[in-house]
Amino acid sequence: MIDTGTDIHHKCLQDNLWVNKGEVGLDSKGRDKSTNGVDDDGNGYIDDIHGWNFVANSNDLTDNHGHGTHIAGIVGARSKADCAVSGVAPKVSIMTLKYYDPKSPGANNLKNTIQSIHYAIKMGARIINYSGGGTEYSAEEQAAVKEAEKKGILFIAAAGNERSNTDEPGKQYYPADYGLSNIISVTAVNEKDTKVLPSSNYGVRTVDLAAPGDMINSTLPGNTFGKMTGTSQATAFVTGVAVLVMALRPEFSTGDIKKYILRTGDEYPTLLSKTGSAKLLNSYKALTNLDKGVSANGVTTANTERTRAFTSGSAAKEISPSALSTSSDRDPAEEIGTFGRDLINAIGGPTARERGAGAGAASRVPSRDPNIGE
Repeated sequence: MIDTGTDIHHKCLQDNLWVNKGEVGLDSKGRDKSTNGVDDDGNGYIDDIHGWNFVANSNDLTDNHGHGTHIAGIVGARSKADCAVSGVAPKVSIMTLKYYDPKSPGANNLKNTIQSIHYAIKMGARIINYSGGGTEYSAEEQAAVKEAEKKGILFIAAAGNERSNTDEPGKQYYPADYGLSNIISVTAVNEKDTKVLPSSNYGVRTVDLAAPGDMINSTLPGNTFGKMTGTSQATAFVTGVAVLVMALRPEFSTGDIKKYILRTGDEYPTLLSKTGSAKLLNSYKALTNLDKGVSANGVTTANTERTRAFTSGSAAKEISPSALSTSSDRDPAEEIGTFGRDLINAIGGPTARERGAGAGAASRVPSRDPNIGE
C-alpha cells in the first residue's frame, strides 16, 4: 500500500499488518529487533517492522491524512465484533509504504513513490496498490514499475480524478498510464446507474476497468469509520479481488491474474466508451470461476458446466444493476446472474491493452498526490 500511511493500531487492521521477519525476535544482546534501533536484516532501513515512511525516513507509519487507512480498510479490514466494516480480502498482509504527508512539501512525492516501489520489490510484495498519481511522465517512475513487472508484481493504479479522457494527448495520468503489462488502471462508478463518476478519468485505451468508488465506507484513523469517493476507492476493490485470486491460485502469473480478473467482469453499455473492457469488477464470478474449470485467460474447458495526489471523496453501497449478455463467448460464470454485485464485486477489464507511455518533460519533477475525489 503506497499511500499516506496506515493507522496500525486500528482494531480492524492491526491483525493484518505485514511483518518483516528480519526485524522479529531478539538480537544478540537480547533486545527486541523491532525496536532496537538496528538494521537487523541489512535492507537499509532500521526497525521497518510493518513498512517504511519515506517522507520522514523513519518507521513511523502514522496516517495524519486518512486516505491510506481508508484504502487499507477496503482491501483488508478484518471483520469482528467491534469492527464495523470488512475488507475484500480480510486475511491479506498489508505492507505500509508512506510516500505522502499533507504537512510536508509535495516536491518529494514522486521521489518517495519511486523509493516505495523499490522497497516493495526488495521485500517481496506480490501486489502494489497505488491510489494516487500525477499528470507528468517520469522515466524513473516508469522504470521502477517495469522492474516490478519483471519480478512478477501486479501494479494496480488509480486512473485519477481530473475529469479527463486520458486517451487524449497531454491528459495521461501516471503511473496508471505507463503501458506496462502488470498495470491495471481503474476508474470509479456510482451505484445508481453504473456510470463513471464525473470526477473520474476514463479512456478506452488507457483505462482497464471500473469498480465501485462512490461514497465508500471504510476505516479511518483513531478507530473510526467514514466515507470517501474516487478512483482510489475503486482501485482498492480491484486490489482486494486480485489478492483473493492470487491466494486461490498461487500458480497464476501476474498476467494470468490480470486477464482472469478482467475477463470475469460484468459488461455495461455505460462503460463502452469509458474503459477498454466496458466491464465492472465482479469478485463473486472471479472466485467462482476458479472452481468451474476456467483457465487463467478466461476460457472455459469443453466440459465445464454452464452455470454462471489518491482518489477519495464520499459509503459503501450495493451495486445491483443486471449485467448485459452481449458477448457470444461468455464463460459459464458470466451466466450466474447478478449475485454478489456488492462492494466486493468490482473487477473487470481489457484483456490485452498495451499503452504507450506519453512523452513528458524529463527535466520536470512532478509531485505524486493522493487522488482526492469529490
